[in-house]
Amino acid sequence: MGVHPRRSEQTSTPCWLTRLNHFLTLGKTLMRVLLLKDPRDGESGPDPYIKELESRGHKATLIPVLSFKFISANTLSDKLLQPEKHGGLIFTSPRAVEAVKLCLEDKDRKQEWNKSLKDKWNRKSIYVVGKATAALVQSLGLEPEGEDTGTADVLSRLIIEREEKNIPPLFFPCGSIKREVLPTALRENGVPLETLTVYQTTEHPDLEKNLKNYFTKQGIPGSVGFFSPSGVKFCLEAVRRLSGEQLTQIKFAAIGPTTRDAMAAEGLCVSCTAEQPTAQHLAAAIADALQ
Repeated sequence: MGVHPRRSEQTSTPCWLTRLNHFLTLGKTLMRVLLLKDPRDGESGPDPYIKELESRGHKATLIPVLSFKFISANTLSDKLLQPEKHGGLIFTSPRAVEAVKLCLEDKDRKQEWNKSLKDKWNRKSIYVVGKATAALVQSLGLEPEGEDTGTADVLSRLIIEREEKNIPPLFFPCGSIKREVLPTALRENGVPLETLTVYQTTEHPDLEKNLKNYFTKQGIPGSVGFFSPSGVKFCLEAVRRLSGEQLTQIKFAAIGPTTRDAMAAEGLCVSCTAEQPTAQHLAAAIADALQ
């Protein structure tokens, strides 16, 4: 009567074979992903979007799309020094917060901000869209709310619910290319608002060259991620031209509904949209689309 192998010997797989199978699986599914976004400013380590996609077995490349010029510094400084004239602050982009940071680089102004101004602002509402903007606002010593709203449209509804109509105007520093959804919604509902353009958005000077180099060296990506309507405006023509007949093979991804709508308006078939504007959610959406 022969000796039968133990059950564990019949069903177990050697560790080296498990690792080999995992490697082969990744090799089959590895896709190139092109991210049309700007890198994080002043932070070390890999971009979180690249890191998340690589953790899912995809090779991601980031190409900066936008260039920014800060303006209206004196007017912005005056507004920041007079919190009593406003009902609160609204930030819908990291760049607007960076404009405030630049104003506070002056030693005397920064001292006054830390001594009393930030506390006066914190007695009012500080509204934000997105976790990246919220984190920058917190670095100013302010206490934001609304970071999970995801879009200016949803944030406007939150503000309308909470704010009274007879308050001093909310102050909204913004960019030159902004959607009118939030200002229009607030004004239509009687919530006073004062806007100030604090930065101008233009196309990155090396965008065309960088896109051409990418497509020449790496070929057609499996997926292209857009992060703003401005990115769609500045990049789409070049992406179409460089992709040629293979454009329909690309899975196009959007960071959120506003960007998705801008892509759809240009006739793009949007394969996926992040549930929330975070690296984890976008990477998950792209990974699913590429399966």
